[in-house]
Amino acid sequence: MWRTLALASAFFPGLFILCIRLLRWAAPALSLKDRILLSGRLVSTVQAAMATVSGITVMLSCKNVVHDRHWLAVEYVWVLVPYMTYDIYVMYLCHWHKSQEKGILEKKHSLASVWSFLLQERLMVTHHLFILIVLTPITQHFRGELGDFFVGCIFTAELSTPFVSLGKILMQLKMQDTLLHKVNGIIVLVTFFLCRILLFPFMYAAYGRQVGIPAYLVPFRIPLHCNIANASLIAPQLYWFTLICRKAARLYRSSAAHRSR
Repeated sequence: MWRTLALASAFFPGLFILCIRLLRWAAPALSLKDRILLSGRLVSTVQAAMATVSGITVMLSCKNVVHDRHWLAVEYVWVLVPYMTYDIYVMYLCHWHKSQEKGILEKKHSLASVWSFLLQERLMVTHHLFILIVLTPITQHFRGELGDFFVGCIFTAELSTPFVSLGKILMQLKMQDTLLHKVNGIIVLVTFFLCRILLFPFMYAAYGRQVGIPAYLVPFRIPLHCNIANASLIAPQLYWFTLICRKAARLYRSSAAHRSR
């Protein structure tokens, strides 16, 4: 636990700083803000790949979805804790640099700038804090030795993150009209729907198969706190998926209008 926490606490900020320096060397024309945004998205992609591989490994190893164990289901949570903490700070840095570019001259780390960040990114910050404060104790202590399979399922929700990050990077580089951006947008829709929306019915169905009951009865057979935790996790995913669909619809309409000229 402590070694994993220490290594992850050094790895993610270290990789972030390394990316900034490499971008300064490889693309000196980029501003500091752009290098910070790109570096944050690259680190997010690395973490997402690590989480997805860990999740798939756990899921394939646990034949009994209730009782089988895999060490990654416990150990990778101690990687997520430093990452989520790091990511909140990087989100703040990105927010502050964007504000400076817009002419909002707030001192870095001032109460005003922090409050502005919390207001603008309240959903994402709440999501991260929920994982740190609520889900971490549940996965590491309160669930006992049950449910490693389902922890692995939650890890695989990160599969869509690299494509979300790629889309933001392409927009940052003014490549939103390219075929790559359009194809990536379709992949974002598919992976987000599969791994962040359908994931939850899949987990209920997997439990139902294991204990021999229909999936629709599972919510009434498992502890209430499991249903509450799942509802708390899926709610922001549904909101974000709605935003992604709206953005995809706008992109399609603008592309269709452009072709009709």
